[in-house]
Amino acid sequence: MKSDSLNKNSSLKSKLDSHYNYFDRTQISPDPIEFPHKFSNQLDIEISAFIASVFAFGNVKQINRTLERLHSIMDWQPYNFVINYSARKHSKLFLNVKHRFYSSNDIQNLFYGLNKVYKTHGSLKNLFLEGSKGEFDLRISISNFSKKMIEFCSGTGNPTRGIKFMFPDPEKGSPRSDGRVGAGSACKRMNLFLRWMVRKDELDFGLWNEIPTLKLLIPVDVHVARICKQLKLTTRKNVSWKMAEEITNQLKKFDPDDPVKYDFAICHIGMRKMTF
Repeated sequence: MKSDSLNKNSSLKSKLDSHYNYFDRTQISPDPIEFPHKFSNQLDIEISAFIASVFAFGNVKQINRTLERLHSIMDWQPYNFVINYSARKHSKLFLNVKHRFYSSNDIQNLFYGLNKVYKTHGSLKNLFLEGSKGEFDLRISISNFSKKMIEFCSGTGNPTRGIKFMFPDPEKGSPRSDGRVGAGSACKRMNLFLRWMVRKDELDFGLWNEIPTLKLLIPVDVHVARICKQLKLTTRKNVSWKMAEEITNQLKKFDPDDPVKYDFAICHIGMRKMTF
């Protein structure tokens, strides 16, 4: 029995590694990560990647259409736009921009908040690391980061439903589109952003060297969940933080130091309806 288990694990590792190698830079499209790859400056990459992750839900064509529009509004200069953002001057640029649960007002508030972050902390990395306190328990780190982002994006008013949806708190559960709160958010979009920022290969940027790759959690959506259920990497039915932890722990059997490297391949096999 033990031999059978080892053989299955060896076979699965071989397939995972093969798919990881296949999904290189030439296979990047369609994916929101295409947008930060258009920049070379680290702050431009960080902002573009963050915006791409915040809007990374729904149909990928719709996501990329929205991101194309937002980057055009920024004149393809993310840092310059954010650091000079003025609600009085620039909010009108977003009047007709919406994305699923996000209203144009939500998007204006996002850029208002980003302006405050970069003026007070210099970067999103600095804000995230401040909330991590060197521990890198991502559940706590993301919770602290989300609370601060909601504060920045809300100004002196109450956070809108859209802003709460942008920044789910894994300690409290996930705000849903109907305004209710579900338990145990997988925080897919934040874990996706962290993968892009922490890992380093042809796809991911490796700009946040302070966080070890072994601390990352796989960004779980319906595509990743479906494939991982097929591969018996999770026994859970519903997408949640616990499911993300379970899948990540299983992937550590194949790469204990960098388990999330398999995420892009698993996700795109699901998205493109390929056979694993």
